[in-house]
Amino acid sequence: MNNIDRFFTEDIENFSKSYFDYLKNILASIDVFEIKKFIDTLLNARKNRATIFFIGNGGSAATASHFANDLAFGINTSDPFKAMSINDNVPVLTALSNDHGYEDIFIRQLKVYGKEGDVLVGISASGNSENILRAFKYAASNGILTVALTGFDGGKMKFVADQGLHIPTDMKEYGPAEDAHLVIDHLVSSYLMRIIRD
Repeated sequence: MNNIDRFFTEDIENFSKSYFDYLKNILASIDVFEIKKFIDTLLNARKNRATIFFIGNGGSAATASHFANDLAFGINTSDPFKAMSINDNVPVLTALSNDHGYEDIFIRQLKVYGKEGDVLVGISASGNSENILRAFKYAASNGILTVALTGFDGGKMKFVADQGLHIPTDMKEYGPAEDAHLVIDHLVSSYLMRIIRD
């Protein structure tokens, strides 16, 4: 039983308060040094004109798209971040899934678009998405730095990534983990748009 199961009640007002209180505690427990390292990695990628790839599945795919959009287009700078989500092209994803298997949908695209010095950001609440783990392994062998945005206990991604930003939640608490990943997106984007002045 996770925390949400424990505080669940059919009284929506009480459940709402408990959910918000729990989310507040989760956000307060995030290691802000991990945020700093992530910011430094993004700024370094921009300086070197490296591409920052975002990937995820399900709700995390939506977060990957949102994050890439905010970095590439939301910051409004004359020297933008080269950021893209490679889970956005449905024809490509379905072709690769059909022809090569879902586990390789990200590797196949990295072979086409990726280069040494790029950054790969994998977003997964469980940290155990096989297609992301395979993409991280490919990246490690090809000079692409990996960043894991995880929840729960961090899963395997937490240990194979070059760096990570972990949202500590109980197992299967997808809502709070994914909520926090979006908060990180908006925190990072809000910070960067204010320190980049050009």
